[in-house]
Amino acid sequence: MSEKEKLALLEETLEVDEGTLMPETMLDDVDEYDSMAKLSLIVMMEDEFGVKLDSDTVKGFMTVSDILKKMEG
Repeated sequence: MSEKEKLALLEETLEVDEGTLMPETMLDDVDEYDSMAKLSLIVMMEDEFGVKLDSDTVKGFMTVSDILKKMEG
């Protein structure tokens, strides 16, 4: 899966407009990145990539790039 496809999936999961997220986007700047979005992220990561995230890992995400790196395994 390309980075563009991963970004599109992440945008869909976080319910933000297409083209909104870039790898350097700070998650604190994304209004939609709330507790429900974090739960959706955890579910999506396991369903799509087989990656199990715990709450400490999710709390450690600072940028979109941090999430993209986890998508790689």
